[in-house]
Amino acid sequence: MIRLQGVHKSYKTHFGAKEVLRGVDAEFRRGEKVGILGRNGAGKTTLLRLIAGVEHPNQGRIERRMSVSWPLGFAGAMHYGMSGADNARFIARIYDRPMQETVEFVEDFADLGSYYRMPVKTYSSGMIVRLGFALSLAVQFDCYLVDEAIAVGDTKFGRRARAALADINARSALLLVSHQAETVRAFCETAAILDDGRLTRYDDLDEAIAAYHAAAA
Repeated sequence: MIRLQGVHKSYKTHFGAKEVLRGVDAEFRRGEKVGILGRNGAGKTTLLRLIAGVEHPNQGRIERRMSVSWPLGFAGAMHYGMSGADNARFIARIYDRPMQETVEFVEDFADLGSYYRMPVKTYSSGMIVRLGFALSLAVQFDCYLVDEAIAVGDTKFGRRARAALADINARSALLLVSHQAETVRAFCETAAILDDGRLTRYDDLDEAIAAYHAAAA
């Protein structure tokens, strides 16, 4: 279970504090597949980073009673001065995974070619996303945090990513953020809408999507 209680998050800007989340209350249980819908700039990525523990709220509390992945594809999950292979070895040590098996899995899934043994700082943004996603899949989590960017597109990696998400769906909880209702419908059973810093949860997926479209009309 993941529980958010009165979570506020703001950032300092040249124009004063920018409030992104305004007293978010939510609970996500084991095995749930929840889509979080929101327009660009609504704070979806910020919410995932808080749930993952990458950032901390200015106010409120986040309780985690199951293991939670870092946001899939999140660049902060790796060391830029190390190679992709060395990052895989580091993850294997931290999470007590078989070393060689982990290195080979990440190499195969990320499909980086010779770059896999070069420093991550030499990678393109797309390569970093592929490595981060592969590193996430190399560890078994109770709940995976997913940004829509890895779930769309008809590239070879996009197709492999969607297949991997289908496998995750069969065994773990999933929190997927997206501005596209179709992506949420493809992977999730229920949904919530993030708007104006507040999160509204719906038990019925169709009701959530209808409300999301109505708000945009």
